[in-house]
Amino acid sequence: MMDKSEGNCSVQLIDGDGTYNVSGIDHFIKEVKLGECGLSYAVVSIMGPQSSGKSTLLNNLFGTNFMEMDAFKGRSQTTKGIWLARCAGIEPCTLVMDLEGTDGRERGEDDTAFEKQSALFALAISDIVLINMWCHDIGREQAANKPLLKTVFQVMMRLFSPRKTTMLFVIRDKTRTPLENLEPVLREDIQKIWDSVPKPEAHKETPMSDFFNVEVVALSSYEEKEEQFKEQVASLRQRFMHSIAPGGLAGDRRGVIPASGFAFSADQIWRVIKENKDLDLPAHKVMVATVRCEEISNEKFAHFITNEDWRKLDEEVQAGPVSGFGKRLTSILGSCLSEYDGEATFFDEGVRSSKRHQLEEKLLQLVNPAFQDVLGHIRWGMLEKFKASFDKALEIGEGFSSASTTWLKACMDQFDEECAGAIIEQANWDTAKVREKLVRDIEAHVSSVRTSKLSELTSQYETKLHQALSEPVEALLEGASDQTWTTVKKLHGRETETAVSGFSSALAAFDIEEETREKMVKSLQEYSRGVIESKAKEEAGRVLMRMKDRFATIFSNDADSMPRVWTGNEDLRAITKAARSASLKLLSVMAVMRLGDETDNIEKTLTVALLDSTPSKKSITASDPLASSTWDEIPSSRTLITPVHCKSIWRQFKTETEYTVTQAISAQEANKRGSNWLPPPWAIFALIILGFNEFMTLLRNPLYLGVLFVGFLLLKALWTQLDIPGEFRNGALPGIISISAKFVPTIMNLVKNLAAQGEAPPAANPENRRPSNNTSSSASSSDNPIEHKSASKTD
Repeated sequence: MMDKSEGNCSVQLIDGDGTYNVSGIDHFIKEVKLGECGLSYAVVSIMGPQSSGKSTLLNNLFGTNFMEMDAFKGRSQTTKGIWLARCAGIEPCTLVMDLEGTDGRERGEDDTAFEKQSALFALAISDIVLINMWCHDIGREQAANKPLLKTVFQVMMRLFSPRKTTMLFVIRDKTRTPLENLEPVLREDIQKIWDSVPKPEAHKETPMSDFFNVEVVALSSYEEKEEQFKEQVASLRQRFMHSIAPGGLAGDRRGVIPASGFAFSADQIWRVIKENKDLDLPAHKVMVATVRCEEISNEKFAHFITNEDWRKLDEEVQAGPVSGFGKRLTSILGSCLSEYDGEATFFDEGVRSSKRHQLEEKLLQLVNPAFQDVLGHIRWGMLEKFKASFDKALEIGEGFSSASTTWLKACMDQFDEECAGAIIEQANWDTAKVREKLVRDIEAHVSSVRTSKLSELTSQYETKLHQALSEPVEALLEGASDQTWTTVKKLHGRETETAVSGFSSALAAFDIEEETREKMVKSLQEYSRGVIESKAKEEAGRVLMRMKDRFATIFSNDADSMPRVWTGNEDLRAITKAARSASLKLLSVMAVMRLGDETDNIEKTLTVALLDSTPSKKSITASDPLASSTWDEIPSSRTLITPVHCKSIWRQFKTETEYTVTQAISAQEANKRGSNWLPPPWAIFALIILGFNEFMTLLRNPLYLGVLFVGFLLLKALWTQLDIPGEFRNGALPGIISISAKFVPTIMNLVKNLAAQGEAPPAANPENRRPSNNTSSSASSSDNPIEHKSASKTD
């Protein structure tokens, strides 16, 4: 229930049933803007007998509009419960409470609980308490307010720390007795009441002045001397101006609740009084401060969340790097905390500081993700910058170690500078972890690049070694001799030394540990040896083919590397043995690797076992030196071809080269036969003796000679066309087969050529005859070059 008549604002704070008007007081505080007053406000209350003119006094004294009793309707209860209004024209802001009168007949003698509760409530929250009393009650033992004061004093003893309330006794309807005479009597009565009240041990000797300031003022009768009453009231009103200033009516008050917490404080105090609990004002003050500061903190936190500057800054952070982040956020946070300080400044310092710290922690917790994002942007930017700058430095030829050290320092300095710009003054956040992560990321990138560069460098030198060793080693092994492995070893040492020297110089720029460098150099040396071993194993796998090639080269060519012509005068056995010895030499060279200074007798063993051995020389009980999978005193790591495998290769080699030897033997025999085609002399002599008669017959008949001459020419042509000596050069049987296959086609070609020449028309004159013959001859030559060749030979 609120009343705004005549520009004044009042509210029923507590109704007659003792119900606290929460919504009404909240609206009232907003209406009078009490929350803006801080500690600069005062609360005045009045208590006294019913119908003693309390409301009238307040309305005249403070310009309020409390309901007054209508004297023409009789004396009755006018104010029910407790009403609250703001005093008009009094600074600072002063609130006045009009309490329900005591000793009212409406509540009766047995219902005095509300009177005591309201009196205690007024003393608990008021800075100044007006006690309205009749002049004629002074000095009387059972005056209207004495029992109430005794009860209130008893209850006040339960307050651990009194508020130093000012009790202003207003003597109404003053008589002719001077105030100087009335005041001592009144003070004496109050002191007696105080002395008679039982006190706790803590306040046994505590004087009343520690709890209350007692002031006395007298007013004339309002009904009989209204003008004088108003003048006295106007004078009294001046005492309430700046009442909380030093020397004012409430100048030494203690435990003031800030204005913004007044409604809540009053509500809690009334609850405690209603429940008849002990009222610990200091604890209550802390409780009010806790609740109000919590409310202010929550309000400021909510306002911060919706703050446009913060939202905009957060969006910028989400989008990417933000310059001046720390300065901007510090300003936003400082503004929010300043607002909190402004509203909570009058509350208990401990509570205020605690809640401010909590608000600050909540705000920092809210903005911390954004701060971390900013650090993340800075870290990522520095990492990318380092990568780009470092890679570019390497591209232009700067040393690896120098480039990494220079750019690491530059990027970390810039990181520290940008982090300093992101630091928030309200927070003591440490960027060390992010910095350490950036260092780890950069070191990881450097390590990755180092690994990549070292891998490239290693591959580069391995490629060089492979190119320098692979083909030369292959050529050396292909032409195996006594000096093959010595040459290979020298080549290996020379190329490896060159590569290791360059590789070590290149590694010096990478600033790696000596142990790692030695491992990499050793790995390159092992790779160099591995190239030779790999090539040796590869050539060992082709040893049979190499042996056959060498055999064929030596067997089929003479000392001048000219192809052999098997005339029958060659020592075929010696040539075959020499070719096989050379092939066996290749096998012995390829049997094991000889990169060290080791010596062996493998060649001798192979020669004895494979080349010099004959069935007649072997003993049945003799052991085979090649019947083993290892060579004597040769480790398996050096073995390329095992003894038993050598024996198998040699067996296959002899089998596959046997045909070549057989062909040579056949060629020799054919050559011998080709050089002795005439019959022996005795046969010629026998033909002359036995064929004398036939010879004489031919001489007597020349026609026979013509037939014989034609037959000779035909046989001569066939001899030339069939190339009979050449066909029989490779043996009798191959020659007979080849001639039999070519005989019939050759006869047919000769007949066709003769028929074609016979059918040619005669020439008209001698001049045209020769071209015709030439044309015919050309046609014949193009149709059958073989016959033409034969005819030419015959002619």
